[in-house]
Amino acid sequence: MTKKLLIAAVALALSISFAPGCRRGDSDTVTIALSEKFSGLDTLSNPDADAAADRVRNLLYNSLVKKNEKFEYVGELAKDIAIGADGLTITFTLHDNVTFHNGQALTSADVRYTLDSLFSSETSMKAGSFFDSIPDPSDPEGRKRIRTPHITAVETPDARTVVMRVGRPALVNQTLSNLVTIPMIPTGTFGTQKDSPVGSGPFRFENFDQVNSQVRLVAFDGYWEGPPKIRSLTVKTVPDANALQAELQSGGVDVAPLPANLAPDTIKKLVERVPSLKLHESNGSNIQYLGFNVESPVFKDVRVRQAVAHAIDRQGIIDNLMAGMARPADSILPIDSWAYVASDGVSYDPEKAKTLLSQAGYDGTPVKFKFASNTAAVAQYAQVIQDSLKKVGMTVELETVDFNTLLAQLKQGQFEMTIGRWVGGNQDPIFLRDLFSSAYFPDKRVDGRNRSRYSNAEFDSLIEQAVNAGDKGKALDFYRQAQTIVARDLPLLPLWYPKNIVIANERIGNVSINASGDWSFIKDLTVR
Repeated sequence: MTKKLLIAAVALALSISFAPGCRRGDSDTVTIALSEKFSGLDTLSNPDADAAADRVRNLLYNSLVKKNEKFEYVGELAKDIAIGADGLTITFTLHDNVTFHNGQALTSADVRYTLDSLFSSETSMKAGSFFDSIPDPSDPEGRKRIRTPHITAVETPDARTVVMRVGRPALVNQTLSNLVTIPMIPTGTFGTQKDSPVGSGPFRFENFDQVNSQVRLVAFDGYWEGPPKIRSLTVKTVPDANALQAELQSGGVDVAPLPANLAPDTIKKLVERVPSLKLHESNGSNIQYLGFNVESPVFKDVRVRQAVAHAIDRQGIIDNLMAGMARPADSILPIDSWAYVASDGVSYDPEKAKTLLSQAGYDGTPVKFKFASNTAAVAQYAQVIQDSLKKVGMTVELETVDFNTLLAQLKQGQFEMTIGRWVGGNQDPIFLRDLFSSAYFPDKRVDGRNRSRYSNAEFDSLIEQAVNAGDKGKALDFYRQAQTIVARDLPLLPLWYPKNIVIANERIGNVSINASGDWSFIKDLTVR
């Protein structure tokens, strides 16, 4: 080869190797990016189990229960779920031919072992969801609390059947909800899951670099629903926004699901700049909201809360600040929920907002608008909302607060207006009770989420009837009535449902993330 030809060949090789979006490395391996570090892979006993670890859980494990497209509870490892006529028993019939990564076949004994290990764990964060914290009758001052279990018994009449008994009918739905995030493990492995996780999911564990928060998985050929198309999978933590863009551009990362560290306009520009990257958008179920303290002097008048709703151009914020990556919300529940009820009480109407403020006698008293200091996007929304309210005659002062400090202040009622997002919990209509029942004030319950400090006796009655209704049709009627009251009183203003965003290299096919935004879609990805 002549010298000129050699130089040309080297130049061509370099141009290919470093072209934007070009893949470098093993073509059989797909690399998935997480935008936050996770504490470990054992989400069963880990006291610090986080959302990031729970995403990886979907790859390694299966649960008894999952949510369908209407956010109803259906079987995953259970092929059938039957509720007893008394509302106190849940019978699960397991799928046949389910095998764990260690070759052990799934039986009802493994389900019982998993739950027994969970409930007896002294470190598990998830175990608490299966217990009520109530005042200790032996303590007249009410300072001591005791835990009472939701599940009173777990029976295994045969290898394919599990029967759970609950303390009261209202706990059936709550138990199914809690089981969604509980990974089933083979008998005898609870103590080794931290270092050698073993589940029945589509991928099996190979190694975990905890220092760099990076895990390598391989396809499980014995997966009961059929092996995934991807032979090898690396989950890499890339918390820095600039680093993630560089990784996507170079091909070091193939798929970035729900990239929380990238702003919508940044995502749009990145995909436009790098032809090998494709943007996949789908409707999400999480809810961004404005919260009011209804005990504060200004917001105790419902007309002021309604005025705020009419003053904000939510579609304008979505179009201009979010690159269209959301859709307006008029309920806490997702649009696809079986219990969703539409409301027209939050339409954009500045003139109506001015009229309501006048009727309420609002005198221009400044309102403190608190929000977390760690999110630039939220700061943008807050400034636009501040300006929108100024245009209708409201004076709003912005105040940024450290996230943990803000959370404590919200629980203590030390705020007037705030902005936040509920992730996942709003998929179940029982969340309406958590957010708005007067029994769920933070100072009445350890886990009280009624930070608006809203109280309505009619709502309380309806929501308890909904939660305790044995018949789904009856429950739906009660839930609808309860939502109508909340839509009128507006203790909390739904803003929008952020879309689920996935950035993927063009070599990745069949990208279809569900509304819940979990990582179950990864097992169905294809690679060109």
